[in-house]
Amino acid sequence: MPTYRLVVEYDGSGFHGLQYQPELRTVAGELEAALARIFHEPVKITAAGRTDAGVHATGQVVSFSAAREFPVDRLVLALNGDTPADLAVRDAARVADGFSARFDALERLYDYLIVNRVAPSALWRARAWHVGRPIDAERFAAAAAPLLGEHDFAAFCGELPAGGSTVRELRAIDLEQRGDLLRVAVRGNAFLHMMVRVLVGTLVGCATGHREVDDARRALEARDRTAAGMTAPAHGLYLAGVRYADFDSYRPVEL
Repeated sequence: MPTYRLVVEYDGSGFHGLQYQPELRTVAGELEAALARIFHEPVKITAAGRTDAGVHATGQVVSFSAAREFPVDRLVLALNGDTPADLAVRDAARVADGFSARFDALERLYDYLIVNRVAPSALWRARAWHVGRPIDAERFAAAAAPLLGEHDFAAFCGELPAGGSTVRELRAIDLEQRGDLLRVAVRGNAFLHMMVRVLVGTLVGCATGHREVDDARRALEARDRTAAGMTAPAHGLYLAGVRYADFDSYRPVEL
């Protein structure tokens, strides 16, 4: 059975997350329905990251296999002609049998956008988190530094994995700013449920003075969700890219 890889972007505002749910509108549901119409058979996708309701993507990667073949040079055009406006396929490729968008991924990259000013933004209200109190970049960096590396991130997990490890490797947390729009770029081998959102919520608390700078380190050591900060809203988060041994889907969110 031929195996295909797609790079997908979507506006998460109108989706109940990525994972298929029979009674709800999801990214997987829309994409699998379009693939089934094109390949004339049921198709199930595997995604590099399971984004929650309201979370966006600029570089999500999915893989699937189908009994029938379809010309890969026409697949992007065919899919984009059969998917809703808030879901688009950027790239399609035929890949080696057994390729998995999830298990072959080496690194995942997320962007989190923040509007940092007193007044909220009408234009960014569904795309970025409004934080009215000034975010101090030096406090943010100091709070983030102890989190880099391989640690047990149980304190930054929304729902603990059933029987799974909470150890992950966090490789970078960088804060960039253009005017009153901020981007937190987070990079790691893999992430726990809501991990990026809890990291951002905690670090913003440290950077605005609501929490002590050392609170992020203390939460990490406590391995207790109640020791960390708030969960940042879903609508500011973007799965910006996934890296493999021979492929990189990263597309940063433009400030």
